[in-house]
Amino acid sequence: MRLNELTIKQASEKLAKGEITSVELTEACLARIKEVDGKIRACLVVSEKEALEEAKKADERRAKGEKGDLLGIPYLCKMNIMTKGIETNAASKVLEGYIAPYDATVVKKLKAAGAVLLGKANLDEFAHGASTENSAFGPTYNPWDLKRVPGGSSGGSAAGVAADMCVFALGTDTGGSVRQPASFCGVVGLKPTYGLASRFGLIAMTSSTDVPGVIAKTVEDAGLVLSVIAGKDKNDSTTTETAKSDFASPKPDLSRGVRGLKIGLPEEYFIDGIEKGVREAIEAAIEKLKELGAEFTEVSLPHTKYAIPVYYIITPSEISSNLARFDGVKYGLSRRDEAAPHLYDVYAKSRGGGFGPEVKRRIMLGTYALSAGYYDAYYLRAQKVRTKIKEEMDKALEKVDCLLTPSSPHPAFKIGEQSDDPLKMYLEDIFMSGPSLAGLPAMSVPCGFDNGLPVGMQLIGGRFGEATLFRVGNCYERAEKWNKKKPSIK
Repeated sequence: MRLNELTIKQASEKLAKGEITSVELTEACLARIKEVDGKIRACLVVSEKEALEEAKKADERRAKGEKGDLLGIPYLCKMNIMTKGIETNAASKVLEGYIAPYDATVVKKLKAAGAVLLGKANLDEFAHGASTENSAFGPTYNPWDLKRVPGGSSGGSAAGVAADMCVFALGTDTGGSVRQPASFCGVVGLKPTYGLASRFGLIAMTSSTDVPGVIAKTVEDAGLVLSVIAGKDKNDSTTTETAKSDFASPKPDLSRGVRGLKIGLPEEYFIDGIEKGVREAIEAAIEKLKELGAEFTEVSLPHTKYAIPVYYIITPSEISSNLARFDGVKYGLSRRDEAAPHLYDVYAKSRGGGFGPEVKRRIMLGTYALSAGYYDAYYLRAQKVRTKIKEEMDKALEKVDCLLTPSSPHPAFKIGEQSDDPLKMYLEDIFMSGPSLAGLPAMSVPCGFDNGLPVGMQLIGGRFGEATLFRVGNCYERAEKWNKKKPSIK
């Protein structure tokens, strides 16, 4: 096994035993990036010099006796998360060349833990999309089939992990942007409970649903990363005082399996339109979990059918507000040097030239929904339905330990296949937006293949119920070992 193919757990053990160094591990990841990223285009920036310096420091820390699961582990960071001294452009021309003056809290915590930042990963512009085709710098390609999308918006992060360019990656999840690409790329994608990990330093999309997320090779690895990035942050008032736990331990929580756990199957998530191969993979996963001792029961979430329309009223509304700051005055693309006799002309030219079509579409939709005469009819009503969705999911999770659904009704689609149909693209979030609106933790775990393309199952937990998701996901993963399969990049 090549060093870049190691999991966090495997690499950490080898580092602790002195069998490898962080510099060697980092060099292996950088070599892999050079080998395959010309085909996949997962990375927008590679910080080779800085990464090797961080790796050297990690080795020095270990030599002094310091320990840590992430000490010396290389990772990629989504391009909409601030990294001090390294470009953070959110895959948008409006921020091209922007150098972040500070680290996001999650990056700061990883740096303190000794993780090694390799570079920044591609995404849909400002995280607006489900395919990573909306990036201003070109699409990312799925390692399993270079003619297909990796999902989005954290497509670069998911593709990077799937192709072993890094050991893990950071993404962001607003309505499925970690879980869906993880499903399409055959890796683990975790969206934590809203408020468990700080949003400080994330370029805001939809402030009421944005969360930093983890993309990893195994469920246990995702837990190791979450145990570092979780916790209260004075810079983010939405983070809570909930006691942070080590989500990869205690070991009995992972090793005792799923016997006695009750898992709910929401009838509204098992609908017509799920592709046959996906349905068969999910059904096989359910049967395996039954063999392992889990109990299943059907539950109903009748308001979940409104999750997509609610999400696509609330999301554009918050986008129109959050993106107002990109006006060409303080930072980013500015047209002040062009013929712009009035301040409005500076705004119009800067935003018109800097934003891509999907960003403009969402700004216009949100501005309309928030406008006088329509606020009550759209935004306010959507928030009321959102409350119903949250209440239903919370009530269902009082009766079961977690919910299980498909991550997506189909595997990765071909590049360009849906790019001209915004409505079809918005429906990509059909199984993802409910947990986001409710602020619940959810995780996509590989559960098989459909015509050679990865399929993921989604586990949804109660508020701050990540430990249960790790327990179920880890037990299933060890029994089936889908994560052992690797894409052949040609």
